[in-house]
Amino acid sequence: MKDDNISQETNNLISSLPADKDFMGYSLYNYKGCWYYPNTLQAVLDVQDNFRPQKNDIILASLPKGGTTWLKSLVFAVVHREKYRENPQIIHPLLSQNPHLAKFPSPMIFSTHMHLNALHEATTKSSSSPCKIVYVCRGLKDTFVSVDAYCRGVTLYGPYWEHMLSYWKGSLEDKENVLFMRYEEIIEEPLIQVKRLAEFLNCPFTEEEEESGNLEINKKGTTRIGIDSNVFFRKGEVGDWKNHLTPQMAKRIDEVVEVKLRGSGLIFP
Repeated sequence: MKDDNISQETNNLISSLPADKDFMGYSLYNYKGCWYYPNTLQAVLDVQDNFRPQKNDIILASLPKGGTTWLKSLVFAVVHREKYRENPQIIHPLLSQNPHLAKFPSPMIFSTHMHLNALHEATTKSSSSPCKIVYVCRGLKDTFVSVDAYCRGVTLYGPYWEHMLSYWKGSLEDKENVLFMRYEEIIEEPLIQVKRLAEFLNCPFTEEEEESGNLEINKKGTTRIGIDSNVFFRKGEVGDWKNHLTPQMAKRIDEVVEVKLRGSGLIFP
């Protein structure tokens, strides 16, 4: 991985850290329990030094391939539903721009793959009230890149189970500011999960909206909160791991995850 923009201070830090290789042979370094490429670690350190979110900002987090882009589209549509429903002549930005590149109005919506503890090193330095953090968790076998690296925990932002547990525990300890969502539950019961998300973000749907069917979300056509349904239902299939893992590989992952999550209350079927 390119490391052209690594500061001398960070290079000195990296030289003192435990190192390993990812499944492609690139070097990963363990900093405070998480594995990073040099450029990723530099970015994390920069965020911790300079990022100070405002109380109205929203941070969306996930593991790589975990559904952050999809969640960002969903959050934007929920938070700004009135603006685009009442002004149909305004082209919805999610219909013409990548959610990560679009310039959104306030509240600002940020996305990250950072471990919650690493993220808190930035957010707790902010002078304003805590912002909202929404974490989307996807079935582990649908996000793996290498069974061996996965089971050893040597993956970017990994170990994956520690990453998920940080947000799981955060959501239990600070329910007002950290929401833990499951990718599969959003797919299976979008109405319930969208309402839950809206309530957490302090923009709940009114009785009138519910009674008029404004929460209806179909996988085809247009939703009634002002955006095409394709934005909500991406190609990330639930259970696609069955097309890539042998039963023995799946069993190995399940056994590791069961041990690592034991006693946490976080369970994967």
